[in-house]
Amino acid sequence: MAGAGVKLLNKRIRSVRNTQQITKAMKMVAASKLNRSQSKMLAARPYSQKLTELMQQLAGKTDIADPLFEVRPIKRRLFLVIASDKGLCGSYNMNVLKAARKSVDASLAEGVETEIYAVGKKVFDFFRKRDFTIWDKHVDFAGEINSEQGTAVGNNMVRAFTEGEFDEVRVVYSTFVSTMTQKPVDMALLPIAPDQAVADADEAEADDRTVDYIWEPSQEEMFKILLPLYLRNRVFMTLSEAFTSEHAARMTSMSAATENAGELIENLTLQRNRERQSAITAELLDIVGGANAL
Repeated sequence: MAGAGVKLLNKRIRSVRNTQQITKAMKMVAASKLNRSQSKMLAARPYSQKLTELMQQLAGKTDIADPLFEVRPIKRRLFLVIASDKGLCGSYNMNVLKAARKSVDASLAEGVETEIYAVGKKVFDFFRKRDFTIWDKHVDFAGEINSEQGTAVGNNMVRAFTEGEFDEVRVVYSTFVSTMTQKPVDMALLPIAPDQAVADADEAEADDRTVDYIWEPSQEEMFKILLPLYLRNRVFMTLSEAFTSEHAARMTSMSAATENAGELIENLTLQRNRERQSAITAELLDIVGGANAL
């Protein structure tokens, strides 16, 4: 019986060690993707900050008469929900989906027609199985973001809002705080709140370091050009933060799984050694007992 126990433990140790090799490899892949995604996000931030600064200055000096600022009674609402296409990233997907479900349920309770714009297979599967209306989906981004994808998502939302298909567009995603921390967020994308833009611009003008630009062409024409760019950039940065959070969560999860596998191997090895020593001791006692009998 002892020999059978040792063989079973050896088999379990090999199995756990193989799993550990897989999780270690997945951790390295996730770390590489995190580094690449985080580099893109950090590289895009100066452009995003400057674009936001210009838009805020224009908003403070221009009479806002753009469809993207139009505030309408909310009869139909669209939620852009961003999660991953794959699992093995800890509680990342569940945290985002729980926040999204809470917001969607609250919207439906208000009597507002609510639909889902799913980015990520996990989002699509979650809401489809619960019979929510899926307006559109992207299940092939694979945690990678580029300008074409950001523009496509942004254009879809702008078209849906400006054509009157939806009266409000919100986004639920996970912001990247640090490698160990990702925070689900629910925020409004459309309509753009002009009061906040003007307030930010007034605050910037109060700063002596604010640069007063010479605008060519006119401020009104620049505003019409920059506003769609500003919105698409917000969508791009949102996707970038969400995917960076995904890779960070997966790397953390696989790192923890690798450590847990190592601890399990140590415990199983200790148990196997005890079983083996117990079998050796039993055999020695049998031999000594037989010799004494003779």
